[in-house]
Parts: sequence; C-alpha cells; structure tokens
Amino acid sequence: MTNPHHDDTTPARRQATDAPARTERFENPGLPPHVPRRADEDPKAAKRAEIQVVVLFTLSALASIAFVIAYFAIDPDLKGYLLGIGEINLFHLAIGITTAVSLLGIGLGAIHWAKTLMPDEEVVEQRHPQVSGDDDREAVAQTLSHGWRSSQLNRRSAILGSAGGALGLFALPIALPVVAGLGPRPQGLYTTNWTEGTLLRIDPSNAAIRAGDVTQGSVFHVMPDGWVGHEAVEEHGAEEAMIAKAKDQVILVRLDPSLIKSQKQREWGYEGIVAYSKVCTHVGCPVALYEQQTHHLLCPCHQSTFDMTDDCNVIFGPARRPLPQLPITVDGDGYIVAAGPFREPVGPSFWERERPGLMGVE
Repeated sequence: MTNPHHDDTTPARRQATDAPARTERFENPGLPPHVPRRADEDPKAAKRAEIQVVVLFTLSALASIAFVIAYFAIDPDLKGYLLGIGEINLFHLAIGITTAVSLLGIGLGAIHWAKTLMPDEEVVEQRHPQVSGDDDREAVAQTLSHGWRSSQLNRRSAILGSAGGALGLFALPIALPVVAGLGPRPQGLYTTNWTEGTLLRIDPSNAAIRAGDVTQGSVFHVMPDGWVGHEAVEEHGAEEAMIAKAKDQVILVRLDPSLIKSQKQREWGYEGIVAYSKVCTHVGCPVALYEQQTHHLLCPCHQSTFDMTDDCNVIFGPARRPLPQLPITVDGDGYIVAAGPFREPVGPSFWERERPGLMGVE
C-alpha cells in the first residue's frame, strides 16, 4: 500500500523538476521599417521646414544684436514696474530676455532642423578591428560625404548661413560683458562717505568714539556720521543706506604701537589706533573676525587673512591686495574722526584700479 504522504522522488529528480525551464533562443527581429517624414516625400513640406529653421536662427541673431543695443543704451539703474512681480531693474530684464531668446532660437532651430530635414534612419555598425585599412578609410570618407549631402546643407545654403550667423552673434552676449568689464566701471568704489572731519560712529548704536575709550585689543565696527541705523534710511532712502553700508564699513582696532611695522600705518593712525575697510579685496565679503593674540583679520567667506600689524597685508587666502586704510585723527573734544577719505578704491579688484589720478591722488 502506498503512503500518500511519502515523497519517493530522489533529490536529483527533485532538483531537475524545480530547475527553471531554459529560454528558447529567438531570431533578432532587426530594426523596425523606416517611416518617412512629410519633408522626405513632399518638397513643399521640406521647403517650409527650411524656412522655419531659418526664421528661428534669424530670431536668435536679432536677439543677440538687441542684447548689444540694450547693454549700451539702457541705464543700468533704470527701474520699472512689472505686473505680478513689482519693481524690477529694466536693464537686467532686457539683457536677460534677449539672451534667453538668442539661445532659445538656436536650440529650437537645431532641433527642428534635426527632426524635419536631417537623416533619421537608424543604422547598425558592426564591430571591426581597431586598425583601419585603406578600404575602411575610403568607406569613412564616403560615409561622411554622404552625410554631408544627406544633411542637405549643400543644397540649403540659407540654413547654413543663418545657423552660422546665429552662432556667431550669440558669442556677443557672452564676450561683451567680459570685454566691457561686466558692466560700467564701478564708480561707487572710488568714493565713499568718508571725508576729512567725518565722525566715526559705532554701528549700530550710533555712538561716537573717544580715543580714550579704545583700549588695546578692543574692536569697533564703525560707519561714517549720518549713515547709521534708521536715521540713514529716513534721510537718504533705503537703497542709498544699503549701498553706504556695503562700502563704508570700517573696523577700528587699537594695537601696541611697538608692533606696527609700517610707517604709513603709524602716520594714518592715532596712538596705535588704526582703521581699515571691512570690504574684502577678494570678492567683497565683510572682514570682521579679529584674532586678538595674532592681530589677524579673517574673512569668513574664503578665509583670506590680513596682518593688522603690517599694513593689513595678505598672509593667507585668495585675496591679493591689502585692505585699504582710513586715515584718522581726533577732534578738539577727543572724538575720533577721519583725517581724509580712502586713498584707493575699496573692495574687490577691477581693471584700472591702480591707474594714477583716479581718486585725485597721484
């Protein structure tokens, strides 16, 4: 009698039964049949596609020319109102739109050209030895020649000319800002609100500073009189106050006079008290980290380090210029005032920065 719960299959038989069935091989179906496009069969459709491509490339070229015109014709400070956005800089809006249209025309023209006129048949290239013989080279030359002819550039010179013009003119929006110095000369960096007799005030408390209050190792972040806090916004407007905040900021430190190495630094300071621009000469970040033991000033953005005992020369980091020094003295009441303006532009480097006479100082 057979036990219904007894498995009389051997392990080998069970393994063969459980193994997955081997997939049968099948023939390579190959590439699907080529479906011709309308432009392949209808000369009129091909001509329309050619005209459309030329229009797109021409639109790109016109936008590049419009970029150049806008770059020189529109005041960079001109403001306008755009519905849904609010106040906007019209100079930035104009160069942004013209750049976008120039690039969009090239992209759409190339895509439309490829989809309607250029060959779209799929080709399979079999593997072959890496070393090419004369026959293979001849075949490649024939293939390239065939590709040139099938691209229809030899018969559609309008596309070739318009594409070349669009690509050539598109270089203008890229090259012009570089050649022109990324905009007008930064006139604002030549002048600040520091003049002879300007009182130094602590930012943001607006308190004046007596020389006796500046102890050795102490640090004050100061602004010129009339440009601190809400009073500056109310008197000069928010935009002017913001610009002043960006370029007029100064750090005031008292050093041991015996540690100062530069004669100019001594003459432009007062009893070891020196004042330097806080605007980093690398990319304009505020240099506000002072190490009391080493007398180093550090920029938090890219770690440029300046030695305050040696005319704020750079000792580490990407900055390549020392921080400009503000000459200071004291008035009759003992308050620290500026002995004159900065003698060089503050902030990052730019072309012609060191040309004599730019700030009235030879």
